[in-house]
Amino acid sequence: MACAVWSSVALLLLMLITCQVVGDKAGGRCVWYGQCGTNPESFTHGKANCPYNGPPKPLDPASKTILTSVCPELVADISVDTSTGPSWAEEPNCLEKAGSWIDDILEKFFTAWGTVCAEYPWIVLLVGMAIAVGLSAGIVFLHVTTDPVELWAAPNSRSRVEKEFFDKSFEPFYRTEMLIIRPVGVDKVTHESPDGQEIWGPVFNKTFLAEVLKLQNYITNEISGSVNKIGVYLEDICFKPLSPINNKCTIQSVLNYFQNNETNLNLNHTDSFGLEIDYLSHLDSCIRNPVSPLDPQLNIPCLGEYGGPVFPYTALGGFLNGSRVLGPNPPYKNATALVIVFVVNNYYDKEKIEKAMAWEEAFLQFMKNYSHPMMDIAFSAERAIQDELERESEGDVITILISYCIMFAYIALALGEFTRCSRLLVDSKITLGLGGVLIVLVSVSSSVGIYGYIGIPATLIIIEVIPFLVLAVGVDNMFILVQTYQRESRRPTESRSEHIGRIVGQVAPTILLASCSEAACFFLGALSGMPAVHAFALYAGMALTIDFILQVTCFVSLVALDAKRQEENRYDILCCIKGSDKESDSREKLLHKLFKHVYAPALLSRVARPIVMIVFAGWLCSSIAVLPKIMIGLDQELSMPDDSYLQKYFEYLGKYLSVGPPLYFVLKGGINFSNFSEQNKICGTVDCNSDSLSTQVYISSLVSNRTYIAQPASSWLDDYMDWSLYNMQEGSAGVPCCRIKNDGSFCPSTDYESPCQNCNIKVMEDGLRPDPVTFMKYLPFFLEDIPSESCPKGGHAAYGQAVNIAPDAHNETSVGANYFMTYHTILKKSNDYYMALEWARKVSKNITTALNEGLEEPRYEVFPYSVFYVFYEQYLTMWEDVLTSLGISLVTVLLVSILLSGLDVASSIAVIVTIIMILVNLGGLMYWWDVSLNAVSLVNLVMAVGISVEFCSHITHAFSLSMEETRLLRAKDALITMGSSVLSGITFTKFGGIIVLAFAHSKIFKVFYFRMYLGIVLFGAAHGLIFLPVMLSFCGPRSNRCCIQKRQWSRIAESFHGSMSMNDEVPDLPQPINVSVDDTRIIQPNNHSSYGGTDNVAYA
Repeated sequence: MACAVWSSVALLLLMLITCQVVGDKAGGRCVWYGQCGTNPESFTHGKANCPYNGPPKPLDPASKTILTSVCPELVADISVDTSTGPSWAEEPNCLEKAGSWIDDILEKFFTAWGTVCAEYPWIVLLVGMAIAVGLSAGIVFLHVTTDPVELWAAPNSRSRVEKEFFDKSFEPFYRTEMLIIRPVGVDKVTHESPDGQEIWGPVFNKTFLAEVLKLQNYITNEISGSVNKIGVYLEDICFKPLSPINNKCTIQSVLNYFQNNETNLNLNHTDSFGLEIDYLSHLDSCIRNPVSPLDPQLNIPCLGEYGGPVFPYTALGGFLNGSRVLGPNPPYKNATALVIVFVVNNYYDKEKIEKAMAWEEAFLQFMKNYSHPMMDIAFSAERAIQDELERESEGDVITILISYCIMFAYIALALGEFTRCSRLLVDSKITLGLGGVLIVLVSVSSSVGIYGYIGIPATLIIIEVIPFLVLAVGVDNMFILVQTYQRESRRPTESRSEHIGRIVGQVAPTILLASCSEAACFFLGALSGMPAVHAFALYAGMALTIDFILQVTCFVSLVALDAKRQEENRYDILCCIKGSDKESDSREKLLHKLFKHVYAPALLSRVARPIVMIVFAGWLCSSIAVLPKIMIGLDQELSMPDDSYLQKYFEYLGKYLSVGPPLYFVLKGGINFSNFSEQNKICGTVDCNSDSLSTQVYISSLVSNRTYIAQPASSWLDDYMDWSLYNMQEGSAGVPCCRIKNDGSFCPSTDYESPCQNCNIKVMEDGLRPDPVTFMKYLPFFLEDIPSESCPKGGHAAYGQAVNIAPDAHNETSVGANYFMTYHTILKKSNDYYMALEWARKVSKNITTALNEGLEEPRYEVFPYSVFYVFYEQYLTMWEDVLTSLGISLVTVLLVSILLSGLDVASSIAVIVTIIMILVNLGGLMYWWDVSLNAVSLVNLVMAVGISVEFCSHITHAFSLSMEETRLLRAKDALITMGSSVLSGITFTKFGGIIVLAFAHSKIFKVFYFRMYLGIVLFGAAHGLIFLPVMLSFCGPRSNRCCIQKRQWSRIAESFHGSMSMNDEVPDLPQPINVSVDDTRIIQPNNHSSYGGTDNVAYA
């Protein structure tokens, strides 16, 4: 129906054109009223309407269709089919009709919208800015998330759920403050042992150890922070496993073999064989048996001052020579570094860690300023990474500002049109460019403010990335709007507002298409479970939406004000000063001229097109081949500034540590430990199941190079069995571990004053375990007992927090959640961390399966926990997350593009294919340029989808609306029309700003922002301005026939009237057509009144 109406309009327009056909069937010519003369006073820059009586000119397909309907005898033998598809004379299908209707609605709406905004610019600007300021005010309520856990792990992710369970059941994992000390200029030492002379590593030099002890004791006793003007020392915050009996801090250090006492370090004597017994002899003994309560050689214990053991693989480093496997007899004596760890309490309630944060700040400040000629020290504290991330974001502010300033300066200068020096300040558009940049920034601040009101926290990624994204999209739209306005002349009867409204009606639909595709892409990208990606998508989608609204309102008003200023020949910026009244030349911009006369013809030549397709096909195939090889993860070194002290710390972690982080296998509870068969599923001693928890962890530790499990797990169950029967046998001379006072409370084996009696422990038939009743009765005593020389198996130090004792349904003692601790092997790269997590989960899954074997429904669950799991779990499903996020984005872009492009499915598919190629080739860049796949690069890839829409959609939309005959000519026309705007609006704008990022202090900026941004812009430009036009020239979709018919009639009207409007008046004809009646047959309908009253008689 729509096309029928337009056909009637077309016929009416044709009646307004005087067509004179000459002669008989053998030949003739059509006399057309077109633009053939000049008129200096014309608003159309010299073009004037007059009759044409020259030689015949070629007609395009739409004109042939019109001619066929009026003069069929002239075109009966003329084919109007073209390489783009069927003739325009064919009846459009339903999809084309619907698409044409959508296009018509959008164009009419935006034309009216643009006219109003241009007519009342100050009202639009004031209202727009008032709303924007109100939205931006929400920034004061904004919460910025810097907690790495909140950034990288979804609240409902397995690692977060398990971390919450662990923290609530056992308190969060301790805060650790670490020193890794390498001796400088210190020689190895020799030691005479019963086995002969031994060479020990330089860390065992006595002088060196004495200096390290001074540093350690100073940190322990002298460094203090301040909370509310009250001093905070290490003893106020440290972990004291034997408190209140022993209030010494847990310090994992070889110097704790000497109880952190220099006097003990200097002890020595000569044994009965003449061998000197000194600190090395004691170290040798303690390395062999770190839990020894007493070394008889020097009569001092190996247990640390805090009452617990110091395992040599946690306190010595550099002896593995690159291996990650400890093996049965690690060469501890070859150590080249000391590792000192101060263990600090952590709390689930974050308010309780204020003191620890204050002390850590003082500790870090001291270590930054500390130096010693014998020591090379790397250090860290629990708060160090977060501190450095904040410093990093502040440190690169200058770099980011310079980057944006370069882009702003380019935008302000590039929008202008400079024809002569005398009009330089008149024709420049610095104010307009800065206004457009301000709109971009306001859209970002409004987006942040909206979510500040709502309460959705922001991240540093949002602050760093979204302005870049919105600039890419917004500036491109600005260039398209301004440059189209500069190219399109105002018609004789148009006001300035109507002219601008017409331009908005032309370009706003394609801007709407791109903006809606990008905004919808990001809003649906918020479905990602990764918090950083989720927040980025929400903020980016809102910023792009607001940016579009402001551009079709406030920026249009700015264009109107700038046009008025320019017409009045006032200076840019200093608009109160009037410049030269001389009119500016209407010249093509250099870049547009370059595209029109050089680039487009060269690119779309017969030789270049096949080469382009072959090169891009090869590029795509090479990128696909390396996609599976992209590294996954984010190495810690990349997240820190180049000048950060943590760079050295991370290097030393991989180089000198002997084991990795602690690993806990957590049993959620439900096991009846008083049941013999249930115990067998857990324990690792005699009669225990071959697939018990302890046994499976032990077997896994034997292949630690695969499983990343360094040691068998410490088992509170096995140690409790030993403790309960210690010295309980008849005839035992020692004091039993389990004793009870008269009041029923526990009596330690070291208590010789209180009247105590042995526990009444009944033993199972095998003589190795207490019976079920006594098992649960005396378990709390075991967890209360402090290890001592008389009872080394006391469980308070090792298991005081490992076992939760709770009453069951019958108000009897039962075991709740409990864990079994071991260590990971040394983990150096991201791959090591997430593979360690994956293997730990495999082991725990096997344990869970074994525990539930024979049960109708699973009742028991074991999961692994380590402090780093919450950060690295994302990498286990990184490819799945990437494909899901990008898939959602691409499908969204496709659907929105189809809807807003007038149901042009083929053009939308062409855009999506090109975007996919850009993403795949970006993946190839990531492989070749060492950019790993992680949450940061995923955000960039999602952003790449949005920016790629800008590179592709405008070119494709221009191609679909082109009225040229062939695909090749339509591709050339689209490239000329939109190519310069896309190149200057996105590529040139971003290029200068991106180059500056290469000089950032942060490696994460250099790798994930400079490299990926450069790839996004260059690859987007290459595909949008090289590949896409060539592809469209080969297999581009045909245009919507309804739309083309409308556009053709509009063009005919413009040719006749000098206007796109059918209501415009036509000047009187200067003279009638000079055609002889003898050889001319006149086909001339009644003239329209706009012809100035000329009738047919005048031409008879």
